[in-house]
Amino acid sequence: MNTLPATMIAIDPDCAGGPEVLQPVERPVPRAAPGEVLIEVAAAGVNRPDIMQRRGLYPPPPGAPTILGLEAAGTVVAVGEGVAESLIGTPVCALLAGGGYAEFCVAPATQCLPVPAAISMAEAACLPETLFTVWSNLFQRAYAREGESLLVHGGTSGIGTMAIALGRLFDLTVIVTAGSDGKCGRAIEIGAAHAINYRASDFVEEVRRITGGRGVDIVLDMVGGDYVPRNLACLAEEGRHVSIAVQRGVAAEISLWDVMRKRLVLTGSTLRARSPEFKMLLAQEIEQNVWPDVERGRLRPVIDSLFPLADAAEAHRRMESGKHVGKIVLVR
Repeated sequence: MNTLPATMIAIDPDCAGGPEVLQPVERPVPRAAPGEVLIEVAAAGVNRPDIMQRRGLYPPPPGAPTILGLEAAGTVVAVGEGVAESLIGTPVCALLAGGGYAEFCVAPATQCLPVPAAISMAEAACLPETLFTVWSNLFQRAYAREGESLLVHGGTSGIGTMAIALGRLFDLTVIVTAGSDGKCGRAIEIGAAHAINYRASDFVEEVRRITGGRGVDIVLDMVGGDYVPRNLACLAEEGRHVSIAVQRGVAAEISLWDVMRKRLVLTGSTLRARSPEFKMLLAQEIEQNVWPDVERGRLRPVIDSLFPLADAAEAHRRMESGKHVGKIVLVR
């Protein structure tokens, strides 16, 4: 692109509310600051934090765009000071602090990964938020090792399907929960070793049965609240519990005796507000350890549905329905 337009179409609601607030509006095309690239967006992933931001429950961190969208894929069309001009024309996907629901977005060059020929732009747009989140929590915070077992709630969500995919690559036994027999069947098709319909069975008892009473090594929890003590009951000795969301509440009552007796580790994290330095190192680690499998087509996201950017409201309705399996993507 020789000349950049002055304005673009974006999804930048001026108030909190339901999906109806997600209307296309005109906004200035951002400019790449030092260390950044400007990306002409081809596709943007839809994530649960986007829903929370739209509702007014998850404001963007200081300095981040109010335009929604934590991940995008497209082509670099301009670079800021300190970034090699040779990147112009390169297809990339990027982890964003915001701004992905637009025709253009900016991203730190250090948070971009090249899009290989093995995957589409829509697939590439699904990777940064879920891959960075699962990798950092499963392998950095829970230090998952080959041969270990993992329980993931929401096994057919974007995070859940990414956890299954990484588990397959790194020889983990992945047990998931889901809300219907149909979703459990899809989780098995995607690669989970076991899937538990939490509406029909007590997942604590099922985990005990599946593991012969031992329990799992790791729980990756997006639920919080009253699930936490039940999760701890699922853990084996030396088990690790990682909290990454709190859909059922931020408070939980647990037995410290159980933590002490089984020598458990309770940890957790959020990604969006982490420093650019942390995200740069995380991107480097993923590029070294995971990206070769992306390039070979061995790791690719599960896509539920595609929506035009202008239909972001329908994409959010799809996510809030709970019927999706895998990622929802906005495309241009």
